Amino acid sequence: MPCSAVTLSLATITGIIATALLAIAFSTDNWLFTEVKRHQIQQYLTQHPDSVSIEAFEKKFYYYTRTHGLFRICFPKEKPQIPDVYLSPLETNCMNIDYFIPDEENQTRGFSEDAMTRLHMGRSVIALFMVGYLCIFFAFWTGVFGCWRRSPGNITATAILMLLACLLCAGGMGLWHGVEYFEKEKMVGEEYYLGWSNILKQYTVQSYDWSFYLAWMGVGASFVAFIMFVVGSICLRRERAREQAQNIQYIMPGPIMKSIL
Repeated sequence: MPCSAVTLSLATITGIIATALLAIAFSTDNWLFTEVKRHQIQQYLTQHPDSVSIEAFEKKFYYYTRTHGLFRICFPKEKPQIPDVYLSPLETNCMNIDYFIPDEENQTRGFSEDAMTRLHMGRSVIALFMVGYLCIFFAFWTGVFGCWRRSPGNITATAILMLLACLLCAGGMGLWHGVEYFEKEKMVGEEYYLGWSNILKQYTVQSYDWSFYLAWMGVGASFVAFIMFVVGSICLRRERAREQAQNIQYIMPGPIMKSIL
């Protein structure tokens, strides 16, 4: 079996896997898991009723176990009794993350510098992933034409597009970590970590969830697809050069025999 057939088949499979992983991660809400041990907090409140507002404990979303995605915050267990919570298509109680697009009422006018930086990074995460998917879309078509025409140039273009998609999505992941850092170390407000009560900090555990890991796996798979397309392009060039050399061998004897005769 030719080298190009093997490498291009592997590159195609890897590219499909990368696209699926990135799409699932982008559309799901399990990037960050925050477990709030409400039972322990409730026990503490019975002994120290003045430490935390009972109304905040019942209605504020940050007192509930939740998963954090790019677009929504969802509550897999109990849900806060607030109007913003709705039933998502996945039958989970969720509330939307507001990126203020468009900001028709100029609600961001009073935001601090850190809040605006966090907001711009959050918007950029979405934008980078969407442009990355656009690169994958174009890579699909250049890859189809490259395999059909056995064109090393088209396959090279496909490799470049996959690399660009990889870098864009990796940049989106980096900015997402930046948003996470700002929310935990910079942002001031009752819903952010610095504004939490001591008892909430004590009985809250945060960890990365499966959507986060799928996203990084998708970035890695897209980089592997880029390498495989590069190797496939090299193989195609070598095979084409070999075919041309064989054709020259068949063409050359004709003029030689005429000169002899």
